[in-house]
Amino acid sequence: MHNHPNVTAVRDALESAGVTAEIVILDEAVHTAAAAAAALDIEVGQIANSLIFDADGEPLLVLTSGAHRVDTAKVAAALGVAKLRRATPEFVRQHTGQAIGGVAPLGHPKPVRTLVDVDLGQFPVVWAAGGVPQSVFPITYAELVRVTDGAPAEVA
Repeated sequence: MHNHPNVTAVRDALESAGVTAEIVILDEAVHTAAAAAAALDIEVGQIANSLIFDADGEPLLVLTSGAHRVDTAKVAAALGVAKLRRATPEFVRQHTGQAIGGVAPLGHPKPVRTLVDVDLGQFPVVWAAGGVPQSVFPITYAELVRVTDGAPAEVA
């Protein structure tokens, strides 16, 4: 699993950004923030869920705390988007090269517009998916904003 192309892409992107984070391969896939938090023995709020939305046909990545849900109406209004909806698995794979459940904040074929939940900033370290559902990596909020070129935002 360490050599999976998606994990390699994420590792390479982190290294290119100057982040020394070890990608951890868990025993089982973690498809929810609660499962990931339990596997890592951390608070669910420390999980940075990578959610892809279809924003008027363009991909939008929202990195949100596992402790709450994205308020799509609020985010759409803030961005001036007419329609913001959860993306289909095909749309997610097309724009990230990754499958739902393992979407990483980076390592995509081309940059994706990104919002980073300000609630993640309360934790010294947050954990994000590493390209496949069994992989996660630790990163600080500041580094997450920097490496994704993301905009801090209230998304819940």
